[in-house]
Amino acid sequence: MPVRADPAWRWGRAFSPQEIERRLQLLDGLRSPVDRAAGNEPGLEHYHSEAIIAREAPGVPRPGGAFERACELSARYEFSDPRIVIGHFDPLRPLLGRPLLLELQVLGLHILAGVRISEVSTRSDGDGVSSFVWRYDTLPGHVEFGSEWFRVLQRHASGEVLFQIEARWRPGEFPNAWMRIGFDCLARRYQRAWHRLAYARLRHLLGSGPLPPLPSRRSILHSGMPADVGRVSAASAAAPAELQEQISSPTREVT
Repeated sequence: MPVRADPAWRWGRAFSPQEIERRLQLLDGLRSPVDRAAGNEPGLEHYHSEAIIAREAPGVPRPGGAFERACELSARYEFSDPRIVIGHFDPLRPLLGRPLLLELQVLGLHILAGVRISEVSTRSDGDGVSSFVWRYDTLPGHVEFGSEWFRVLQRHASGEVLFQIEARWRPGEFPNAWMRIGFDCLARRYQRAWHRLAYARLRHLLGSGPLPPLPSRRSILHSGMPADVGRVSAASAAAPAELQEQISSPTREVT
């Protein structure tokens, strides 16, 4: 009989470390149903966002510089706001093939759902861009079906370091009808909040200083192909005080 992990969920209280460890171990027995062609399946939605998260001196990334540190933060899932999604994983396992247990949180509801990292690449292209990219695919029992990519880029000409998030997905499996209804009502709002706060968190963790302000919460997340920008209304909880400056600071030139 195939191993299966329906989403564990509960109201109000977090899962214990023992429960997290047990659920994380179960992910090893699961295979992703996602097509490795990553998005060729009909009916998958496409969304993406990006923002500048730091600047280095022009040229290739420096050892210990913002690009290198952003890659490390990305690989540790530190960009995710823990009020919305917490990533549980074994940091001793290689990044490629690593299972992650995502703890999704909305209005007091906690849901555990698994993904596996299926692609990792590091490149320095001849067109003057260095990149670090990884992707995960959802595992059986996830409330979404699809793949998500996380990219750290540095443009050599300007020294700008960018972070990009892209996904192809559709609703997945739900333990009951009311949870599916809640997902349909709230998913877009929380997606936009999570994307915007990811960039604010990275700016804060990198100590980036003055940068152009982040796009508003109503325009941070694009749907369709990059040339086809959609708008979906969204709201998020107030950001922690230490992130407010990164979210709302006016544009200032770096000298």
